[in-house]
Amino acid sequence: MKKSFLFLIALTTFLSVTAQTKKSKPSPVNDFMDKRFGMFIHWGPVSLRGTEIGWSRGDQVEVQDYDNLYKEFNPVLFDADAVVKTAKDAGMKYLTITARHHDGFCLWPSAYTDFDIAHTPYKKDIVGALNEACKKQGIKFCIYYSVLDWHHPDYPIHSPKNQSIDPKSDMNRYIVYMKNQLKELITKYDPYMLWFDGQWEKPWTDEMGKDLYDYLKKLKPDVVINNRLGKEFAAMENKNIDASKMVGDYDTPEQVVGKLNMTTPWESCFTICNQWAWKPNDKMKSLKQCLDIISKTAGGNGNLLLNVGPMPDGRIETRQIERLKEIGDWLKINGEAVYSTLGGPYQPNNDYATTRKGNKIYLHVLNTSLAKLSLKTIPGRKVKKAYLLNNQAVNIEQKEGISVQLPAGQSNQSDYIVVLELNGGAEDVPVIN
Repeated sequence: MKKSFLFLIALTTFLSVTAQTKKSKPSPVNDFMDKRFGMFIHWGPVSLRGTEIGWSRGDQVEVQDYDNLYKEFNPVLFDADAVVKTAKDAGMKYLTITARHHDGFCLWPSAYTDFDIAHTPYKKDIVGALNEACKKQGIKFCIYYSVLDWHHPDYPIHSPKNQSIDPKSDMNRYIVYMKNQLKELITKYDPYMLWFDGQWEKPWTDEMGKDLYDYLKKLKPDVVINNRLGKEFAAMENKNIDASKMVGDYDTPEQVVGKLNMTTPWESCFTICNQWAWKPNDKMKSLKQCLDIISKTAGGNGNLLLNVGPMPDGRIETRQIERLKEIGDWLKINGEAVYSTLGGPYQPNNDYATTRKGNKIYLHVLNTSLAKLSLKTIPGRKVKKAYLLNNQAVNIEQKEGISVQLPAGQSNQSDYIVVLELNGGAEDVPVIN
């Protein structure tokens, strides 16, 4: 009787813990959004010319030259472990590699084309090496794959400058090719997320996007997929989209911080320099610019995918590695205000951005020359105390609004965080305009 009673208690406890674990496990998209910061890598044989990947084909680089660069592509100094360590040291939680960009070249050995890494002097699987390095170092591995392929004979358009349709092309046959390659990528590398691009050209339709999305979710139900399988996306215009028309799990503003949005997940992608692919002496963003982008993105409830372009020999430039390390050092101190937070409740601006978690609002001070910040009152809440992340007290006044007296010692320093601890939850506070 006693043993049965103890067994019953143990079983009840086990079922309760199991139920709580299942209940508390975030959805794949929520888990992705908690990551907040990832590395984008645009790379391929075009790095031998230092021009833009895909877009320079038939423009800065003659088509015949561009399409044969893979025959000299031999990045002997590529070190997947070093690349992933650079991402990890930067505080990045996931990595996305251009397995196939608009030029159609594949950075993995594909059974469906000879236009791939296996047919270069290098021969080794770059996608596979990054996947293994990510697994070893605890970074989520993601794959970029272009919907369009200007090199493939069955894709109807063969140039970014000439949009005429090739009458010999066959879109149905091309889609079979795509599905075969994507199944190959999922089977071989089990990516956490798939990042599509190139869906804006006329041959590709929303119906094709929906069909491919459903196909991929059947292959791997928990894979996260961006919204560039359909025509509805924010892009560089940062337009407001109709999420009900979106084909994918999250929106993708490009080279601009997305708007504060508490309902539709989004991720902004930026370049650390100006060009996506490597370019000699390309102008690099300052640490201040990078930190502002991170804070404004998290403050808008989005993720940031920051791009680097490796050189022809496979290395990331030392100056880019150093900049990424500076970002990582900042995140070691301030990551609490970025990872697994919600954006808001205030709209980000050039002076500050805010994130929140539990009963705390994290005030990211971007304009560090200010002596004071004035915030609107938080509905139904009062600030109990304010302090820096190092616990240094910060003075505030709460009358018609909230006046935050910024510490003099932080003036003109790097972006920093003031914690506003509330007398209630911060996460359910409505957006304050």
